[in-house]
Amino acid sequence: MNTLKFIAVLLIVAGALGVAYGGFSYTSATEAANIGPVHLLVTEQKRVNIPLWAGFVALGAGVVLLLAGSRKS
Repeated sequence: MNTLKFIAVLLIVAGALGVAYGGFSYTSATEAANIGPVHLLVTEQKRVNIPLWAGFVALGAGVVLLLAGSRKS
């Protein structure tokens, strides 16, 4: 599998996941205070939203690259 087809498949998968889930979340941990032997840690759940149009653009770009790569060979 050449590089162009690999990137095309990667874009298709990323675009499909972006359309299906609409984003992803992650946990951020920060130290709030260190008072002697007591350590206070604050965890915060953050969400990154992926616009619907960006998922469709990635999906379409992947399909175009896949078709362009298959025409060359």
